[in-house]
Amino acid sequence: MTSITTFYLSRVIGRKVFNPNGQSLGTIKDLLVDPDSSNYPTGHPVVKGIKLKVNKDIVYYSFDNFHIEKVNGVVKCICDDLIELSKEESENSLFLVEAVLDNQIVDLNGRKLVRVNDVRLVTISSGTFAVAVDIGIEGLLRRIGIARPLKYVIGLFGGTIPSKFILWEDVETIDFSNLNIKLSKSYAKLQTLHPSDLADIIEDLGRKASAEVFSALDEEKAADVMEELDTETQLHILESLSIEKAADVLDKMPADEVADILDALEDDKAELLLNEMEKDTSQEVRELLVYPDHTVGSIMSSEVLSFNQNTTVEEVLAELRDKKPEFETFYNFFVIDENEILLATFSIRDVVISPPELQIRQIMKPSPVHLRDYQKINEIAEIVSKYNLLAIPVVDKKNVLKGMVVIDDIIEDLIRKRRTNK
Repeated sequence: MTSITTFYLSRVIGRKVFNPNGQSLGTIKDLLVDPDSSNYPTGHPVVKGIKLKVNKDIVYYSFDNFHIEKVNGVVKCICDDLIELSKEESENSLFLVEAVLDNQIVDLNGRKLVRVNDVRLVTISSGTFAVAVDIGIEGLLRRIGIARPLKYVIGLFGGTIPSKFILWEDVETIDFSNLNIKLSKSYAKLQTLHPSDLADIIEDLGRKASAEVFSALDEEKAADVMEELDTETQLHILESLSIEKAADVLDKMPADEVADILDALEDDKAELLLNEMEKDTSQEVRELLVYPDHTVGSIMSSEVLSFNQNTTVEEVLAELRDKKPEFETFYNFFVIDENEILLATFSIRDVVISPPELQIRQIMKPSPVHLRDYQKINEIAEIVSKYNLLAIPVVDKKNVLKGMVVIDDIIEDLIRKRRTNK
């Protein structure tokens, strides 16, 4: 029968370690675990080291010869032999007290930031593992030493103290300031979150931590997350990045989103970023920055798909496969002449249901509802409501296609105005 001992980090920190003869070897200050839980069959990080205060010195030992016992509910730590931990092993370990306890973590399941009140560990034949973090009230009460008496008193009245645990595999630690570990490894699980959830988490973090987490994301993910951040956090993140890194992220974002961000930056910083960005993207953004804030042009997207009326359905599909456009681009496709004058629109449904040899002129809808680039933004909502549109083409005074306004941008603008007016 396998012996299993469960205990909490708070129950061992500050306690003395004894040898088999009952002599004190030092006081426990921290437990060190391997941050890469994938190395172990259980999927949980193993405790591989212990930080002891011996007289006035701090010493790190291998945990191999340490074992935890419970005697009448009291946790005891016994050591059979002291073997010092190498400097490399200690530097590449996760310190549970220093880096996890009382620090913010990401609950991957709940997609939010929480604070760790305690850590639950279990000892089995193959080692001692961190299995969960306690983010409930009971963990906090346990830390100050009143959990048991309070539970007893509340129990007399039929009550309970709420406890809440998150399995280790459903968390991602944020505070890795004490570790010499690459962020791309430390924050690997964060890449799996939806950009909106990740943006919420970054907005809740402190300035330093938010910049570190964002910097750890790959450029594609970083671009998606940047779009979801509030303006204040966007500006802070950009200030924390090098010009080169910031430009690489902005290059992967829609031009209208980039224009909104740069519009809030100081002119000198915005110009530096525009000069560093790819030429085509930079030019698109510059064109959008010309429009005043209250005009349609200031919120339109310049990334549209336009075709000649003689193009076949098969050719349209081939271009879609080749360009792999953003989802919003599929709201509406546009037909233009050789001078880029807007002639008509057609939808993805029209393309899908039509024979491949059919020309666009045979499925397009002429004289589409459209907006002028310098038209007032407050006039858009009425048009969208009246014609039940997801996207509206935007033209200049010569009817040249300049872009489109999608329903998402309209809603964002209305929400932004409502927040500003509060």
